[in-house]
Amino acid sequence: MPAAVSEAALLEWRGIVMRFGGLFALNRVDLTCRQGEILGLIGPNGSGKTTLFNVITGVLRPQVGTVHFDGVEITGRPPHEICQRGIARTYQLVRPFASLSARENVLAGIEFGGGRRDGQEPAREVERLLELVGLADRADRSSAGLTLVQRKRLEIARALGTRPRLLLLDEAVAGLNPPETGAMLELIGQLRQDGLTIILIEHNMRVVMGLSDRVVVLHHGEQLAEGPPDRVSQDPAVVAAYLGS
Repeated sequence: MPAAVSEAALLEWRGIVMRFGGLFALNRVDLTCRQGEILGLIGPNGSGKTTLFNVITGVLRPQVGTVHFDGVEITGRPPHEICQRGIARTYQLVRPFASLSARENVLAGIEFGGGRRDGQEPAREVERLLELVGLADRADRSSAGLTLVQRKRLEIARALGTRPRLLLLDEAVAGLNPPETGAMLELIGQLRQDGLTIILIEHNMRVVMGLSDRVVVLHHGEQLAEGPPDRVSQDPAVVAAYLGS
C-alpha cells in the first residue's frame, strides 16, 4: 500500500510572480504540496510549469511571493542549499554527466547531497540506487552510451542520491514507448510507497491522472484548476484550455 498522505504541508508557495520582461510566466500562484502525496502539474506549453520548478529549486528568484519547505522559507536561496535541505529534481532534457559512468553520476549526487551522513557508505548507496532503478548491470558504462530510458532512470538515481524528501520530476515518461512507460510508472509508484513526496510535470494525461493524488492546472502562468484528477479532467475550463474542446 502507498504511504499515507499527511495533511501537513511539506512545500508551500504563496503569491508567486515571475516576469520575463512584460510577460508573466507565473502570476500570483498559491499552492501547497502535502507530505507523502503525488502532485501532478499540467498545462499547455509555456504555462509556467518548468518556471515553477526553477523557482522552487532556487534557479530563479521570484519578483513577488515566498516558498516554504518544511516550515522554513527558502525563497531565492541558492540551488545547492535547497538541494541539501531535501529537494531534488530531474529535467525534461536529461542531463547526466556525459563524461562519467553511471556509477560516478550517482556518486556525484550522493557527495553533493551530503551522502556521508550517519556513517553511510557511499559505495553501497550507489549500488542500492542503481539496483533500484534497474541499472545495476550498467554501472560502469558511460552515461553518454545509455538509451533515453536508461538516462532518465540514471537521472532519478542521481537525484535520489542527494537523499531528498521531495522529488520534482519533469516529463519522466516523455519519449518512452508503452513498456518503458509502464516500467517507469512502477518505479515512481515504488518511490511513493517508500515515503517520497513527488511533484510531477507531465503531458501524458493518462499518466498524470493515474498517478496523482491531486492535479494542478496552469494556464498562461495562472492557476486554472486544482483538485482530484477525475474532477480536474472534467472541468470545462481545463477541457477548453488544455485537453481540447
